[in-house]
Amino acid sequence: MSCHGALQELRGDVQLSIALAGNPNVGKSSIFNRLTGMGVITANYPGKTVEVQLAETRFGDRSIGIIDLPGTYALGGISEDQWVARQALLDGKPDAVILVLDATNLARNLYLGLQILDMGLPMVVALNVVDQAKARGIQVDAERLAQILGSPVVPTVATRGTGLDALMARAVDRATHPAPLPPRLRYSVDVEGAIGKLEKRLAARADRPHGLSPRAVATLLLEGDPEVGAWLAGMDEADDLVRLRDEMLAVLRDLRGEDAALLLSRERHGLAGLIAVEVERREARRPLVADRLWRLTTAPLTGLPLLGLVLAGIFGFLFYVGDWLSTGFSALWTAYASPVIQWPFRALLGDGMLSRTLLWGFDAGINAALAVGIPYVLTFYILLALLEDTGYLNAVAFLTDQVMHKMGLHGRAVIPLVAGAGCNVPAIMGTRVLGSMRERVIASTLIVLTPCSARTAVILGAVSLTAGWKAALAIYAVTCALALLTGIGMHRLLPGRGTGLVMEMFPFRRPGARAILKKTWYRFYHFVVMATPIILGGSIILGGLYESGLLWSLAAPLRPIMEGWLGIPAVAGLTLIVAVLRKELALQLLITLAMVQYGPQASNLLSFMRPDQIIVYALVNTIYIPCVATIAILGRELGWKRALLISAFTVGLALLVGGAARGLINFFGA
Repeated sequence: MSCHGALQELRGDVQLSIALAGNPNVGKSSIFNRLTGMGVITANYPGKTVEVQLAETRFGDRSIGIIDLPGTYALGGISEDQWVARQALLDGKPDAVILVLDATNLARNLYLGLQILDMGLPMVVALNVVDQAKARGIQVDAERLAQILGSPVVPTVATRGTGLDALMARAVDRATHPAPLPPRLRYSVDVEGAIGKLEKRLAARADRPHGLSPRAVATLLLEGDPEVGAWLAGMDEADDLVRLRDEMLAVLRDLRGEDAALLLSRERHGLAGLIAVEVERREARRPLVADRLWRLTTAPLTGLPLLGLVLAGIFGFLFYVGDWLSTGFSALWTAYASPVIQWPFRALLGDGMLSRTLLWGFDAGINAALAVGIPYVLTFYILLALLEDTGYLNAVAFLTDQVMHKMGLHGRAVIPLVAGAGCNVPAIMGTRVLGSMRERVIASTLIVLTPCSARTAVILGAVSLTAGWKAALAIYAVTCALALLTGIGMHRLLPGRGTGLVMEMFPFRRPGARAILKKTWYRFYHFVVMATPIILGGSIILGGLYESGLLWSLAAPLRPIMEGWLGIPAVAGLTLIVAVLRKELALQLLITLAMVQYGPQASNLLSFMRPDQIIVYALVNTIYIPCVATIAILGRELGWKRALLISAFTVGLALLVGGAARGLINFFGA
């Protein structure tokens, strides 16, 4: 949805609008989740991938629109998140802006607040995580901070909801009773002189962009803001103002020896630091458990073994809990849901081909989708949200940075790679955080090679139950090795260079159950919305091919590859082809087709396939392109040429590795 249109629509539907702004990881999303319900709208500007979240809530007798801006350190146009946050503030024209500050890191956080004040926007400060600041011996004088900023300051603990009612009350009051402009936070005499001269000239202009104050426009002109610069260039009778701007830029460069944009940034950082010193009181305290854990998880000697334990825990949880949930859900569906669904189809259409074809989708298809979606995808999303909200993924990004550099990436790329173990689709969308198309192509290819929850269902449901858990782990090991070699190879072959990692180190924090559940539900809901139509339609098409007998005509051309090269039955090749619709269908369809060809006894895979054949089958299924949804998202994010090249590469790699695995297994007599 277009962000500009969504913002205008939101303003028309509510009485007040309030924007949430803040640096990454300051608790802004926790406040947003606490204030809003499930009806969240996600919007983005054309050509931009960073998103803005919009939602409605009520406070007292007022309907209020909440605009959750992307986490950003500034409002310039240097990066996409900065541009989107700035543009959403200008387009949305919120009645108030809630600036969320991390009480443990005021100096860095206040820079953004000073920019908001420079833009002349009414601001209320949420001084968040005051409990963690207190534990670290940091006390912030909220009253003094409010005096300096000229804006109300409300201490909060977002994960517990502490202070949020008071915060909303102050924000509504600020929005409905516009206060006089706060005391100006002065920059140096040189900078204030340049701003003042431009401000005086701009006061007579009624056509200032976005209705900004003269001081805000003057500051943006000195910073070289492209939008304000374009406004100035398109103005009538602007020669005097252009000359004055150029004169002020030249004066500042001569007096201070640097460009005005850099000078303003430096002075804003300095002012933020001075304010922090003024309002903070620090006491020496013993390092917290969270700080000691951070050091343990980021030091290679201890961090790598801990990472191995975490990955083993995730695998074990999915293996035992996911399998138990999947089995239980399928049993309940077969006993209760399936008869209810089958009855109207058979009552209206009989037991003919049309009825059976439709039941492939509305019965077996939905069953398979939920039997994988709930036990594996939903379960993994809960684990992923837990890792994110504790801050552990940030530690993993720091720990793995050197390894990722060998593949032309940096440590932050490990986050979408981990997310790819749940579902490749949102993980590929998550590569938007990377700085170049080269990095996104490499990361997306590695994500495609990461076994998602659907492929995990095949590995756990086929290999671990027939060939043992060691064989299942071996498949994961092979795919990890392939991903590593692929990344190194792409880094050497693709033109360009990787970028370095510059990231803020966040401490571990106690996650909130409500935030985890809401984030999990949001991701799972979008997975279901995207996957269900594909699964339903694909299952019906597949059912039609199967029930009409056309599917079997495809087996003959596959024999040279399936039986000759991979050493698996040709019937298995059919399932590999149709599994591109959804990977978990491969196992279900393999058993169904085998029962038709080999008889009811084939419901046990070992009755018609040896363990080594099952291993090869699962390995090929794991490596080649996950599903049509992944292909579609690759096309949307990277372009169709790159999407088709990645897809063809994984198919070729799967066949090559599958044949090699067959040869090695036979050679060693497995």
